[in-house]
Amino acid sequence: MKKVYTFLLLFLTITTLSAQEMKKLYAKVVNDADDKVMKTVHVVNLTTIKGVITNEKGEFEIEAKADDMLFFSFLGFKSIKVRVTNDMLKYKGSSTIRMTELAYALEKVILTPYQLTGYLDIDAKNVPIRPNYRYRIAGLSTGYEAGQNAPGAISSVLGAIFNPADFLKNLFGKKPKQMRKLRQMKEDDKIRELLASKFDRQMLRELLQVERVDIDEILSLCNYSKTFITNANDLQILDAINDCYEEYKILSRTKKK
Repeated sequence: MKKVYTFLLLFLTITTLSAQEMKKLYAKVVNDADDKVMKTVHVVNLTTIKGVITNEKGEFEIEAKADDMLFFSFLGFKSIKVRVTNDMLKYKGSSTIRMTELAYALEKVILTPYQLTGYLDIDAKNVPIRPNYRYRIAGLSTGYEAGQNAPGAISSVLGAIFNPADFLKNLFGKKPKQMRKLRQMKEDDKIRELLASKFDRQMLRELLQVERVDIDEILSLCNYSKTFITNANDLQILDAINDCYEEYKILSRTKKK
């Protein structure tokens, strides 16, 4: 009887391990409104931090295992998350992912925020110039942005000089698992390609498990200007957060010593 229990336990263990093995998942992405295939959709496995893009037929293949979470995003469509099932892995090409278009409400656009005359020579002199500079201070490894779009830059520099790690501790110290994903994201060329073409922060939010306001706050406390925070693509934002995180770890270790 004891041998039977041992065999059953061993069988269940092997079955569980085999079920958790990484496999190729084959699927297709279509527009839910008309069933047309969608090419160049960004597909990211949030569990393994690996990404791919759908081909001309809307098809993709990605390594995954049961319970992995896939993230799908495409400009003008609602981003969705899909949990991988054993059936999706077993029946190749049988899974179809449907994405829904977003409805955008156009806001009022002000075309002339300044008193312009219509004459280029005159208007060029009237439009205000807001230069933003990034500079370094001897003894500090970090650069800082200044200018009208970064009014808190001086106070941030002083804060970094007198208490360099505290302003990052509450942000990075509470999310070590998510922040460790930054390295994986930086090392994966496909993820970097995907992020370089995105500006909506959706994929970053899912990968790091933070809200957009948290991303803006992190960058602000890391002395990046509002211009950079607003205009940078997701890859530039990723690199900026990673640099700030690496600085935080160095400063934390120094402080402990």
